[in-house]
Order: sequence, then C-alpha cells, then structure tokens
Amino acid sequence: MTEQQYDYIIIGGGSAGCVLANRLSANPKHKVLVLEAGKPDYRWDFRIHMPAALTYLLTDSTYNWLYESEPEPFMHNRKIAQPRGKVLGGSSCINGMIYIRGNAMDYEKWSRFDGLENWSYKHCLPYFRKCETRLVGGDDYHGDNGPLNTTTAACDNPLFDAFFQSVQEAGYPLTDDVNGYQQEGFGAFDQNIYRGRRYSAARAYLHPVMNRENLTVLTGATTNRVILDGKTAIGVEYVRNKKSHSVYGKEIISCGGAINSPKLLQLSGIGNSDELKALGITPVHHLPGVGENLQDHLELYVQYTCKKPVSLYPALKWYNQPKIGFDWLFRRKGKAATNHFEAGGFVRGNDEVKYPNLQFHFLPIAIRYDGSAPQQGHGFQLHVGPMNTDVRGYVKIQSKDPNQPPKLFFNYLSTEQERKEWVEAIRVSRNIINQPAFDELRGEELSPGIAAQTDEEILDFVAREGESAYHPSCTCKMGYDDLAVVDAELKVHGINNLRVVDASVFPAITNGNLYAPTIMVAEKAADIILGNYIEPASDADFYRYEEHNETMATSEVLSTTEETVNKAAETV
Repeated sequence: MTEQQYDYIIIGGGSAGCVLANRLSANPKHKVLVLEAGKPDYRWDFRIHMPAALTYLLTDSTYNWLYESEPEPFMHNRKIAQPRGKVLGGSSCINGMIYIRGNAMDYEKWSRFDGLENWSYKHCLPYFRKCETRLVGGDDYHGDNGPLNTTTAACDNPLFDAFFQSVQEAGYPLTDDVNGYQQEGFGAFDQNIYRGRRYSAARAYLHPVMNRENLTVLTGATTNRVILDGKTAIGVEYVRNKKSHSVYGKEIISCGGAINSPKLLQLSGIGNSDELKALGITPVHHLPGVGENLQDHLELYVQYTCKKPVSLYPALKWYNQPKIGFDWLFRRKGKAATNHFEAGGFVRGNDEVKYPNLQFHFLPIAIRYDGSAPQQGHGFQLHVGPMNTDVRGYVKIQSKDPNQPPKLFFNYLSTEQERKEWVEAIRVSRNIINQPAFDELRGEELSPGIAAQTDEEILDFVAREGESAYHPSCTCKMGYDDLAVVDAELKVHGINNLRVVDASVFPAITNGNLYAPTIMVAEKAADIILGNYIEPASDADFYRYEEHNETMATSEVLSTTEETVNKAAETV
C-alpha cells in the first residue's frame, strides 16, 4: 500500500473530469490527481480521432465498457446496449460528436426545484459561453475564447437540401442556431469536431495542461471505494497494474458518470442502507436516492431507400475507403472528417407541451449507429426519439465486488406519456419524409415499414427496434427532496469533502445530447469548488413558443386593423 496527499482527487477522466482537472490545477498551489480506469487516448489511434470511425468505438471493448440493461419488460425483455467510454476523455471519445446544449426551458425547469434557483438558463448560459470557441465567432449565446472548439456542420449533400425543404413544407420552422436563441425547428448541428478530428474533452481541456507539475493523471486506475473517516471523505482506494493503492485528499470529486458515480457511492457505503446491508456492505450514510431517478432517451431509425445515387452508401465500399482515409489523414477533409449527423431539429409532437419534446437527426445513409445492418443500396434516415421522458429507472450494484458491473434498469416505454410521444414521433417523421421535397428521392419505407400503421403496431416496432441514445443521467441528482443526492453546490448530502460532478447530478434530463450540458455543469462546478467569483447571470433572451404565437397573433391583428383603416381612408 502507498499513501499520497492531494488537494483534489478527481475520480474519472471523462468529460467532467477533464474540465475539473484543467480548472482546479490552474493554481500551481493545488495538487490535483485524476484517476481514469480506461486507456490513454493516443494521438495515433485513428479510431478515437477520426469522426467517421464512430462505429468501431461503440462495439469495441478496448474503448467501451459495453454495459447493457437488465431485460426491459416493455421492450420484449430485450437487454439494451449502453456504451460508456473506457478511455481518457470518457464518453466524449466515443460519442456521436453532436454538440447540443439543450433547450433553455430545461434549465428553467431545473431552477424550479427547491434550492436550485441558480441553475436557471440565465445562470447556465455564461458557462456554456465560457467553455466554447465557436469558429464563426462569439455573441450573446456563444463564446470565442474557451477550450472547446465547435464547428457547425456543412450539410453539403443534396439530401440535406431536400430535408430542409421538406420540414418547412410540413409546417416546421428553420433555426439558424439550435444552441442559440431558438432551439425549436430544424437546422445544421454544431459538432465537437475541429480540423477534421474529434475534439474530445481530453483534447480540449486535459492535454494542453498535462505538463503542469501539480497535475497527475493516471490511466488504468480503477477506483474501488472512497475512504471515509466517519462521514468525511479523506481519500480513495484504487487498483493499478494489479496493485492496490490508497491516496488521500482534501476533497474527493466523483466524475464517473451516471452509471459509475452511483456505483462508487454504493460501494463506499453511501446509498440505500437496507440494500447495502443485503450485499454485505456496511452502510455509512443512508441516502436512498443514490442510483435512483435514472433517465435516458430511447431512439430509433425511420429509414427509406433513395431513388437517386446521392447517399453516402458508396463510402461503405472497401475500394473507396483507402482514398477516404487518405483525405482524412493528410488533408483533414472528406467523408471521414465528419460524423454525418449534420442536421436535425426539435419540434413539439403535440400542442400540450410548451417546448420541443421530439429530437430528430437526419443522416444521408441508412445504417445503425454501430455500423450494423446497413441498407444494401442508397438510402437515408431520421433518427428520432422523445426528449422530456417521464420514465424512471435505476443503477444498483449487484455485489460488493467492484469488478462486477452494476444492474441497469431503464424501464423504457413504461409510461403512458412515453408511449403517446412515440406514436407522435413516428407519425411526425413520416409526415416530414412524405412531403413533395422528397418525391424524387424517396423510395420504399424500410422501417418501420408499411405494416406498422396503428398505434399498437408502431409501439410494437419501437419495442422491437428501439435503442438507447446513450444519454444516461440523473442518478445522483441535485436538490433537496427525498431522492436528492447532492446539493446545489454538488456536495453529497451528509458526507463532508465529497462531491459528484457529471451528468448524474442533472435533476432532469435535458433536451438533446448530453455532452454540452455536462461540460457546462463541470465549468460551473469548478468555480463553485474554487470559491471563484461566479459568472454573472446572462440577460440574453430565449424563444418561447407561446409568447411567439401571441406576438404573431397581435401582429396579424394590427396588420388587419391597419389595412382596414387604410381602406377606409381611401374610401373617404
């Protein structure tokens, strides 16, 4: 056993952990340790850095913990894959590189929870701006001096042109910035891609500061438990190269994500006391919300054949791949330099919701995320799913053996709201693709297929084919209710010197992909931890559908009144 002392011990070198490593070590007086269980993100490893190599990462245990759920009773008892990054940079090294902040109303929802008033949109927006360098320049909604470079997709395939035209024909607006004033509508997505390479949290935040003498980063280091002295966290135990180590710190910060953070707390005796006792673990602090409130997005593919040879299908042919690889490696251009999830949008599937409850990604090829089951021929697809889910699951350890994966139960399709919104999602998707803009391109509907027409048939298709969007969250949620795990400063309730900073602390899942909100939370957490001056609240406004409609209606009334007055004047 070896003992060392640090100011901050960060458990997990993923998205949030990389942010904290950078910010907390900026003061040379702070001694910071990062423990990452996965491998290094070597610069020569093209699978990590080539955007189009995503499919390798989602199926390879070298980079991926390859978690899966328990049999899901409303999904024909299927076990649903849940990839998580097993590499420095965490899931930011294996995700789809779609940079979506969420809707402003998500953070308004957060702020309505007791004690979370300072997590409103106006308080979060400054941290979104702080983290970002948007290559087209900054404004009230975007930063131009942050560590994380983002680019807006080019969308230069003719299928994107048809898609943007079709959504307008279906009655939906375009938005020039889904991360700006108005998320609602369709447009080009931002990507965490820079100069044709994946720009993970490790590349953005960690590698530029790896030479700091006060920062130590260990890969292949699996943390087994937090060391507690009574109800005070004083260190951690971890295993590296098959040797056990103990290290001690003034503050311990778990950044393991929505699966591994609750797992670590439970292994350390923090959680539901009765459940821990049943596993032979001595409870230290009864905190029943640990691992509860699990939320995720369920998504699937609505696919069509394409009647014209304009899709990305030829890129799958082996004889085209050497040139594609050459263009990426030496020119940082071409089909390998993008994630191809370049466009999409957010809409309301019904008039009862106040802001979008459905997300769409449009892809100019028919293929699954993991590269399996590609359409043998030209095709295209919408990837769609409900966003504001009311489904709740859990993460629970199955034994006191830290090497055993926890039990994941998402409970997909278990609520009336979720099932209702899935029927809406499929019908909206079909309506978009069946607009005139696609008439010369749209071929056969591959999935769900013409056999799925009734609500029951559509839901059966979702149950058979739906898959996780890989957005687990909310399992150590912040707040002050019975299921809250951390407070507004991300301190674990009832335990001194222990925080959780990652997507597990979200009180409710956000509208879209989770990488950007996780980075924002970590940026804000860094200021809180360091006692820095908190970024002042933004006064930038955001789009509200109801107010927009009221304004439009008022404008129409005024226009009509003015026209009437003018006609009367002409008569006189």
